[in-house]
Amino acid sequence: MAEIFNGIPKIKYEGAKSKNPLAFKYYDANKVVAGKKMKDHLRFAMAWWHNLSATGADMFGPGTACKAFGAEPGTMEHAMAKVDAGFEFMDKLGIEFFCFHDVDLVPESEDINETNERIDQVVDYIAKKKKGSGKKLLWGTANMFSNPRYISGAGSSGSPDVYCFAAAQIKKALDATIKLGGAGYTFWGGREGYETLINTDVKFELDNIARLMRAAVDYARGKGWKGTFYIEPKPKEPMKHQYDFDAATAIGFLRQYGLDKDFKMNIEANHATLAGHTFRHDLRISAINGMLGSVDANQGDLLLGWDTDEFPYDVYETTWAMYEILKAGGFTTGGLNFDAKNRRPSYTYEDMFLGFILGMDAFALGLIKANALIKDGRIDKFVEEKYAGYKKGIGKKIVSGKATLEELSDHALKLGKPDMPPSGKQEYLESIVNQVFFG
Repeated sequence: MAEIFNGIPKIKYEGAKSKNPLAFKYYDANKVVAGKKMKDHLRFAMAWWHNLSATGADMFGPGTACKAFGAEPGTMEHAMAKVDAGFEFMDKLGIEFFCFHDVDLVPESEDINETNERIDQVVDYIAKKKKGSGKKLLWGTANMFSNPRYISGAGSSGSPDVYCFAAAQIKKALDATIKLGGAGYTFWGGREGYETLINTDVKFELDNIARLMRAAVDYARGKGWKGTFYIEPKPKEPMKHQYDFDAATAIGFLRQYGLDKDFKMNIEANHATLAGHTFRHDLRISAINGMLGSVDANQGDLLLGWDTDEFPYDVYETTWAMYEILKAGGFTTGGLNFDAKNRRPSYTYEDMFLGFILGMDAFALGLIKANALIKDGRIDKFVEEKYAGYKKGIGKKIVSGKATLEELSDHALKLGKPDMPPSGKQEYLESIVNQVFFG
């Protein structure tokens, strides 16, 4: 089989002083950090859609990158060529995982039966390529937002026929996920929301979305699949309001409909910031609810108001992300999927590798610094001392749940006036972060 990425070597770790653009500066796959190899902490994954399909097209102009890989786009030959390209790409970067949407794999036909036949062909080819490669499917999903039939969503559609088409896509994507040994399956409701309440029955739509998700769980469990289902929260774009707005909203939805035993969160950095949160906020909310599952690793541009899906380079952000992930016990079925794409002027094959090197190094350095912050211990100690008053006296009784409102009131009346709470010392704590980073 001819090499697709000619001139690109296997990317190796050369250390922080290396000037070689095609080398890792911080990602040393087998280096042990906090008791595990880096590759096992980070579990990097390639997103089929951006890396093998996206050409840089935007609302103002066509694509600039060629992702033909020696075949005619829109053909089954091209679908197979993308498989070859993807496996060569992962092999050269030492990436063990990948993720896909159903119609990233094949060109979608007007007839869903033909689309399904195409998916079967490509999944068989991926299964063949996987054997002995060490590559694994992190999660699969179905694209239920691009096709015009989903103008009003999939599970939230006002059309029972469209709802059934969504179910058919989910079934097929689940079949592919199961066949490829996928560890997870993700629901991303790209258009599960509304433009205006004037024409929307919110409760009916939420009920219907939950029914579709329950049907998917029942189907997969009936097949003996024990993987994890994920919801990927996103607040807006393309819909004005999407039902899976952020981690807290999605977790509340899952609990309301009894889906929380099967689902966890797939948190995307750029989606969290679109919701007005930090990336680590949605990670923390997921973790404290026992629902941190997987991560779509990217970052947005705060000067733009949409989902730019940039490769992560902000080491403060990656550090805080890995800090939350380490504190939550690390990944089990999930990982760091690069739902990221090169900028439109970065259009060469080499740029594809440079984007991943940037992102993998940024998270590797984030892992190193997060572990250093935890080992330093001053931040954890400060937080523990902040709540020390709840370990004795009335504070201890509050935590036990045994304090009555009368007791709490009596305590306040005896004090007459409380002392000021301890200083938050935010600036001091932020200086610790800089010291750990650069000291």
